Amino acid sequence: MDLLLTGKTAFISGSSQGIGYAIAECLAKEGVHIILNGRDAARVAQAEATLRVQYPEITIQALVADVANDSEISTLLASVGEIDILINNVGIFEQRSFSESGSDDWLHNFNVNVMTGVKLSQQLLPGMIHRNWGRIIFIGSEFALSVASNSIQYGVTKSAVSALGNGLSKLTKGTAVTVNTILAGATYSEGVADTIKYFSTIQNLPEEEVKDIFFKKANPDSLLERFIEPLEIAALATFLASPLSLAINGTAIRADAGSLRIV
Repeated sequence: MDLLLTGKTAFISGSSQGIGYAIAECLAKEGVHIILNGRDAARVAQAEATLRVQYPEITIQALVADVANDSEISTLLASVGEIDILINNVGIFEQRSFSESGSDDWLHNFNVNVMTGVKLSQQLLPGMIHRNWGRIIFIGSEFALSVASNSIQYGVTKSAVSALGNGLSKLTKGTAVTVNTILAGATYSEGVADTIKYFSTIQNLPEEEVKDIFFKKANPDSLLERFIEPLEIAALATFLASPLSLAINGTAIRADAGSLRIV
């Protein structure tokens, strides 16, 4: 299927690895010019080099910046041209007891998980509406609908992300601009892989057995019965970025492998 994306330009926050990089890879395969972003210069450079080898026919730009920092966002946006597709992917996940999480913890999580999307959308949405075409996609979480007791602050921020996406979609009425959120389930990103390796080592168990224990105990309702691969989330994001998805706007789409039991 031709997703009609050739020649578009996408900015993906937090795209040097994980879901962000997988989205960049999928969009590049569809002929989209890619602007990568991350805080680690070496990691961003490696992601850029890899994509350049795979997709030499498109433009790959790499911008090292902390999008949670106002001045760095301003500098970043000043160095790019028109953006057709904004993927608000950057975020942090922390497990912390509710009784032990202080105001600084809450504010830091909110600043990274919510305000980065607010600031980038404020800057880029007006241009999309003026040009009468654009896509904003937030990478959310299943925790937005079912908040875990050991990561309440994370769940609250992801609920806010869904609300933000829904609210922004109302500003696109009568245009070919859409704003949507993907509620991703447990995905096998680099961070998760490192966690699995850690427990594999301390428990002296094979990594596959640790994964199996996770799904039997921590995620028993998953119909997939395994971690979601980043490319599986990226495939959905790529379709939502396409002109073919115009009828999908203002929604929070679940990609949780059926683990949520909320209708």
